[in-house]
Amino acid sequence: MVLGPEDVMLRTLPRSLRTAGDAAEVARRMHDRLARHGLELPVRLWDGSTLGPDQMPYRLVLPHPWSVRQLLPASDLTAGDVYVSGYLDIEGSLIDALHHLHGVRSATDGGIPPRTRVAMTRDLWSLPAPPSSNDDGDATAIRHHDDGGNDFYPLILDYGLVYSCAIFDADDAAAPAEDRSALTRAQVRKLDTVCRKLHLQPGERFLDIGCGWGALALHAARHYGVEAVGITRSPAQAELARESVEAAGLAERIEIRVADYREVTETFDGIASLGMGEHGGHQALGAYVEVLVRALRPGGRLLNQGITTGRPIEVRDLSQAKATFVGANVFPGGALIPVEEMVRVLHAAGLETRDVEQLRPHYALTLRHWVANLEAAWDEAVAEVGERTARMWRACMSGSVIDFETGALGVVQILAVMPDARLPLGRDWMRPTRP
Repeated sequence: MVLGPEDVMLRTLPRSLRTAGDAAEVARRMHDRLARHGLELPVRLWDGSTLGPDQMPYRLVLPHPWSVRQLLPASDLTAGDVYVSGYLDIEGSLIDALHHLHGVRSATDGGIPPRTRVAMTRDLWSLPAPPSSNDDGDATAIRHHDDGGNDFYPLILDYGLVYSCAIFDADDAAAPAEDRSALTRAQVRKLDTVCRKLHLQPGERFLDIGCGWGALALHAARHYGVEAVGITRSPAQAELARESVEAAGLAERIEIRVADYREVTETFDGIASLGMGEHGGHQALGAYVEVLVRALRPGGRLLNQGITTGRPIEVRDLSQAKATFVGANVFPGGALIPVEEMVRVLHAAGLETRDVEQLRPHYALTLRHWVANLEAAWDEAVAEVGERTARMWRACMSGSVIDFETGALGVVQILAVMPDARLPLGRDWMRPTRP
């Protein structure tokens, strides 16, 4: 006999909670306690009943009697995992929901008395845990960037497959998040900004660490006449990048390698590291930069683009024990550091900082485009990587929008050069000329 959800629930509930109605009553009591302290949330329970205001751009959905029990112990990491597992859902915009929850939490932080917290915790612990899952996917943590492969990322990214912060002008910033052409132009603008800041010249040697699908190497070779090397640890990325290089007729000027950055033995006039330094952890950052410096020729230039901490200004350890949901899934074992620390590490390695540019608003816009693209192709994404992974990406990117829009995170481009580098004065020469 196949048991339905209600049968499983009745067998799972303790004697004091024999019906879904009892679980709903606990959920309502908890909601009322929160509302009395300024935390009134729009909620839909598994029985179709609603709690809280109706005029909100989103509603939290608890699809099972045991859903709310899964929020214990309450944390950012736990809430994200509950959403990924399907025990919590969102009607409407996830970004709007997270913005509202961030604002309410900031306004009520510390406003819930300890006695109320204890009562809610006791109620939540009295609810049943969910039945064991038979889905093998539930037993495997989703913790890696490259799980999606070449068929998943094109659903999210721009037409050029650039997986880092774009740079928007006023027109593209005003475009709807669903406008992939605007995102593509913004990514081309970023690629050109990198090449301009590095002051790449025809015939120079250029290295792109973590080249992804080869967009920056292609742009640098096509428009700046360099000989480019792109390295990635993903064979799937390298395969598609090489196909793009062949199609562009640039195979004699671009080499795509599957390699670790520590395996590079040549020297280069310009090196770009976009979004790579965050993954190795704070302790490994100095060694990472030293490898890059050894790969620079006299007069060489390094452009590092990386996510930094905003407020508070601190080093954030993203090891599993201290991770947030985004940190655990996007930067497992990594660290985010303040821009001041990155500049210090670059100086300690013998480089001179010539330019620092904060791109925080641009990454928020980039992420809004990625979220819109994912939601527009949701069924395809689920078919490609499964619902858990698709939900993980939606949650991570939506949560990151909040972090960048509220200043919790930044993303900074730092141009650091060998002391004998000869560059023009001012900043006009750094401005992109494309698209």
